[in-house]
Amino acid sequence: MAISSSTASLNLTRPIGSVLPSPKFLAVHSLQHRSSPARFRRLAVVIPRRTVTRIEAKKQTFNSFDELLEQSDKPVLVDFYATWCGPCQFMVPVLEEVGEKLKDKVQVVKIDTEKYVNIANKYGIQALPTFIIFKDGKPCDRFEGALTADQLIQRVEEALKVAQ
Repeated sequence: MAISSSTASLNLTRPIGSVLPSPKFLAVHSLQHRSSPARFRRLAVVIPRRTVTRIEAKKQTFNSFDELLEQSDKPVLVDFYATWCGPCQFMVPVLEEVGEKLKDKVQVVKIDTEKYVNIANKYGIQALPTFIIFKDGKPCDRFEGALTADQLIQRVEEALKVAQ
């Protein structure tokens, strides 16, 4: 999944020497506007770029989702998400942290519900993000909504204790 940021621009028409609306702007470029009088200039305001960290995931290929569940030697935490879902994007770094902290206890898998509609339908995914914990190839817990890393870790550990 690629997260990108772009520079936004805002065009304002103000008299020369007028004050900008906010000191947050990085640079101001004045451009001559063809149809306006010489005393007016068109200002293009450039807003500073936001830095976005890109997180790489380890990708594995399986012939089917069922094969993934059967071949896993530990429980599987599945995140059902969509690329357009804001809370799902919030969960990306949270899942990285959870995956790292619980790497000996659980395998974290993300499934895009837009690409794998049949899997989403099979498990009745109606809200995003939805998390299902599978143990021995069968669902043992299910919950929906964005959580902090600590909340997610607690929820996974509780589900694994109950499932034993």
